[in-house]
Amino acid sequence: TVLGPASGDQACGEIGDGRMLEASELCEEVIAFFQPKVLAGKRVLVTAGPTFEPIDPVRGLTNRSSGKMAFAIARAAAHPGAEVTLIAGPVSLETPRRVNRVDVTTAVQMHDATLAAAPSNDVFVATAAVADWRVAGVAEAKIKKAEGRSVPSFELLENPDILATVARLPKPPFCVGFAA
Repeated sequence: TVLGPASGDQACGEIGDGRMLEASELCEEVIAFFQPKVLAGKRVLVTAGPTFEPIDPVRGLTNRSSGKMAFAIARAAAHPGAEVTLIAGPVSLETPRRVNRVDVTTAVQMHDATLAAAPSNDVFVATAAVADWRVAGVAEAKIKKAEGRSVPSFELLENPDILATVARLPKPPFCVGFAA
């Protein structure tokens, strides 16, 4: 088994393939190598992090989900050989090695990406903290406060329930959900 090379800045000043993997990446690869491949041939889909529902171009509704649990689940499925797709809301986490990542922002984007991927997966783990609502009419420009102007109000629409939608597919993957 050959590990690397990695790509990036090199000591000679060039950028490209030729770097040694980082210590954390080497550790990850060694752990995965010795893990029995009980999930080889299986496909696992995981949703992660929060969603961000815009109010205007600079504001939005979201939550403080870090996505750490979902990234750990994706890593744990990849180590024993599963082909893993991770659909992630806005998080600042490194993608686990050997995991395919799809970045989304809103609940509707996560819904659409999940429904596109779900039929070809064996397992769906819904760990994302998806916003329950979105603003009906997103303002095209920043909503500014002004003296004497009333506080803005917003009509909210319910976001689709991703887990329930996947579970209702004609041939759904095995579904695992988390709720707080």
